[in-house]
Amino acid sequence: MSGGALGIEIVLVFFLPLFLLHRYGHFRKQHPLVLFGTLLSWYLCFLIVFILPLDVSTVCCSYPPIVSHVRLTTRNPGHPTPLSSLQVCHKPWSYIPDGILPVFWRVVYWTSQCLTWLLLPFMQSYASSGGFSIPGKIKTALIENAIYYGTYLVIFCSLLIYLAVHPQWQLTWQGLQTISIAAANTWGLFLLVLLLGYGLVEIPCLYWNSSRHGYLLAKTYFKAAKLAKEKSDAEENMDDAMEEVANVNESIGYGHPLRISIDTILRKCPMEIQEKMVRLNTEDSEDESTQRTYPSKRSLVKLHKQVICAGQRHSQTQVQWAILLEEAFHLEDVCKNETSTSHQFVHSFLSSQPPGWLGKYLYTPTIEWYWECVLRQWCYRLLALLLSLLSVAVVWSECTFFSTHPVLSLFAIFIQLAESDYNYLYIEMACFVSILFLCVCVYSTVFRIRVFNYYYLVPHHQTDAYSLLFSGMLFCRLTPPLCLNFLGLIHMDASISHQQRIQTAYTTIMGSMRLLSFIADGFYIYYPMLIVLLCIATYCSLGTRCLNLLGFPQYISQSDDLTSELVEEGRELIRRERRNRQRSEDAESRKRVSAVLSYLESSLDTGEDPISMFTPLHSQTMNHPPAHWVHCLCKMLRHEVSLRYRSRISFPNPGCKN
Repeated sequence: MSGGALGIEIVLVFFLPLFLLHRYGHFRKQHPLVLFGTLLSWYLCFLIVFILPLDVSTVCCSYPPIVSHVRLTTRNPGHPTPLSSLQVCHKPWSYIPDGILPVFWRVVYWTSQCLTWLLLPFMQSYASSGGFSIPGKIKTALIENAIYYGTYLVIFCSLLIYLAVHPQWQLTWQGLQTISIAAANTWGLFLLVLLLGYGLVEIPCLYWNSSRHGYLLAKTYFKAAKLAKEKSDAEENMDDAMEEVANVNESIGYGHPLRISIDTILRKCPMEIQEKMVRLNTEDSEDESTQRTYPSKRSLVKLHKQVICAGQRHSQTQVQWAILLEEAFHLEDVCKNETSTSHQFVHSFLSSQPPGWLGKYLYTPTIEWYWECVLRQWCYRLLALLLSLLSVAVVWSECTFFSTHPVLSLFAIFIQLAESDYNYLYIEMACFVSILFLCVCVYSTVFRIRVFNYYYLVPHHQTDAYSLLFSGMLFCRLTPPLCLNFLGLIHMDASISHQQRIQTAYTTIMGSMRLLSFIADGFYIYYPMLIVLLCIATYCSLGTRCLNLLGFPQYISQSDDLTSELVEEGRELIRRERRNRQRSEDAESRKRVSAVLSYLESSLDTGEDPISMFTPLHSQTMNHPPAHWVHCLCKMLRHEVSLRYRSRISFPNPGCKN
């Protein structure tokens, strides 16, 4: 299939960044340019990851030589007759013709680099600006990025001087491209090793700890205590911002030129605040004899930005708190159901959404009990062991990939074995699994890391524009060196392996790093070995302990005094929220029962048959109630009717499945 696999992957890969953007961004509230920039940056990076295995298999199909001589013998073992025959290497269905991949890589790579170094930083400042007009936001973005772009200009001039004075270099466009790519990849590799060293240990530990319900519950209590503090701070910041908005709104009337800016700020406030301030502005008449202090345009811009940040943070903490409560209630239910003898999972609170056909017929309470209380922990432990083996293989290969005789890198050994047998499907699958694991370790760290409140990816459509664009910048800067590092692990980067063989199209676009020997033979080989120290530091939780000492509480273990105090505080918060929800549900249940009884009583007072009135009511209002609630309601209804009529009235058996 001539380029068919390439076209299919280009289309299918698009849905992965689209799904992530839908999960973290908000299509209706955020600016279209922010969504487009983030989607394009993520899409280009995922394209590099998913298309690179096809590039590797295409090179393996061209090297070793397609035609090889094999000695065959006749059927008579006594008179062997050597015959020279040809064993043809058939091209795989995913083979990409010559000339397509170089153009593809050139477009993808340079587009992603223009995004990460030029456009996304500008869009980041533009989106977080508090300006009220497009020219004002552009001016603010240019001022904020003046130092940023000035640094690039200094680096560019330094590269030009280096090219001019170096005796072996000529000032050519190709040489300038190679040095620019080397500089970008060096910066990316520096950050890549830090994130990879953390992810190689953290991801297996994450799944191993997820199999321990007690650990998960204690950590959830710890996060609840921290999030409650953040939620309180966000509410205070929101109140302060709204108070300042109220003062400004009171001082500026409808006839003032700055009133348009005030209305823009009010539209960023909660709806109840908007209605309150509009009502106050309508009731108050402006007194001309009273001198008012009007704010400046710059102070309104600052206030606008403050309101946007406060509103975003307030919404984030509210959503995170609701999600954390559901997670804590579920983990407490798991701990309670572990000792259940009926082997049926019972939830403390009903879901607001009715169960679908999957939950109704396949994921029954019995299956849910076996999965949550028995199977899940063993599946997570098995997955953690498999991920640990992959992590060990990556660490070993990172420390030995420069050795070509003998070949010590495990990934290079697997690829060379498959290459000798012309097993292109195995080559593609091995490359895909390997590079996918590296990407998961790096990208998951990007999604999990938090830099105070400036960068934080929050799911459920709560991520702000600044964090979305910053994640796109990180992706574009990390993906090219990650792929080059992977090609070095499988000995397909000649600048590192020093082997004479056909290069992948991706490597040719990156340029020959042999021209920069101090990078190709030094930094690219020895710096990845630092990953061993980073893995050890992550396993010993050195970073977590340092943050804890600096005053940023981190979950270490329950033996730590600060951790145990926060766990107890979080447990009390969850217990209080559980009581509040239980009381609200009980009140709602009593309202429903009262409504049913009132409806039934009014019907019975008219002399109608209670059975004919209760049966349709029972079928309409009790679609998915809990069994004990149905039992109590039917008992109350039978008792109420029996007291009034003292006759033979029978109601549906509450023990039935309906």
